[in-house]
Amino acid sequence: MKLFVGLGNPGGKYAANRHNIGFMAVDRICADHGFGPWKRAFQGQVCDGRLGAEKVLLLKPETFMNLSGQSVQAAASFHKIDAADITVFHDELDLPPAKIKAKFGGGHAGHNGLRSIHAHLGEGYARVRLGIGHPGHKDRVADYVLHDFAKADQVWLDDLMTGISDGAAHLAGGDSAKFLNAVALRMAPPKEKKPARVTDEKPKATQARMDTRSPMEKLLDRFRP
Repeated sequence: MKLFVGLGNPGGKYAANRHNIGFMAVDRICADHGFGPWKRAFQGQVCDGRLGAEKVLLLKPETFMNLSGQSVQAAASFHKIDAADITVFHDELDLPPAKIKAKFGGGHAGHNGLRSIHAHLGEGYARVRLGIGHPGHKDRVADYVLHDFAKADQVWLDDLMTGISDGAAHLAGGDSAKFLNAVALRMAPPKEKKPARVTDEKPKATQARMDTRSPMEKLLDRFRP
C-alpha cells in the first residue's frame, strides 16, 4: 500500500489558503479516481482506492500543519507502510506559482509540516512540491501562506490539480518522470499544427515557364473570338 499525504490546516477558514494546496491535491485525486468516502482516522481524514496496480491511502492530517507528523506516523504504523512508500504533497515558497517538482528525501527547508514529519519518520519519503511563489520578504510569509489564492490563480490552479490527478497512477507506481509529464501536458498542452494550405494554383514563375507562346501568338489570342 502507498500513502499519499496532503498537507494543510483543517476547517473551512483555511480551505482555500495557499498553505492548503496539499489538501487540494489529494481531494482532486479522491474525487477523480472514485476513492472515498472520507472518514476520520489517525487524527485526520482518510480514504482509499486504487491507482493503477497500487492500493493507495489518502490522508489529510487534522492536527494543524505544525503537528502533521503525528497523523502521518499513526497511519503509516497502522498500515505498516514504510517511509519510502509515502508521498507528501505540500506548498513550496521557493517555486513560482504553477510550478511543480518531485523529489525523494532531503531537508524540510523550514516547512513546518515537513519538519514535523521529519521528526516522526525521518527524511526518507517522497515529496511533491507545489509552487505558490514567495511574497518577497520573510516577514510576510505567514500572512501570505494563510491567505486565499487570488481569483487570477484559479485557472492554473485547476489545471495543476487536474494534471496531478492525470498522473497520479504513475506517481503511485514510482514513475515520477511520467507523473510530471502528465502534469506538464495539462499545464501547457501541445500546440496544434496548422493544416497545410491546399491550392490548385501554380506559382506565377511556374506558369510563366509553362507558357511557350511567342509575343505575336499571345497578342493574336487576345483578339480571337
